[in-house]
Amino acid sequence: MTQVLVVALLVVACSLRAAWILAPATARGAIARALLARRPPGWLAARLRRHAQAASSGCACDGCDKGAPAARPKDVAAVAPTIAPITFHRRLRP
Repeated sequence: MTQVLVVALLVVACSLRAAWILAPATARGAIARALLARRPPGWLAARLRRHAQAASSGCACDGCDKGAPAARPKDVAAVAPTIAPITFHRRLRP
């Protein structure tokens, strides 16, 4: 009986974690604000506060499109591409 309860708790916890990770940033922010209203413990409140205060544009990219523009070299001809050979390693069988 105890084993069934432990497995059930693990399944529920893993399902909630997967739903949190896969949820869009706006949904995570809304859930975090709702949970912060219930006064969670300090260790959880700090994490929730980070999600609640994150400025999101409504997409699920978490701000990846707001990064710094790519640096362009001044002289494209002066920058040589780095060529590295591909090395295959045989896997030794025991």
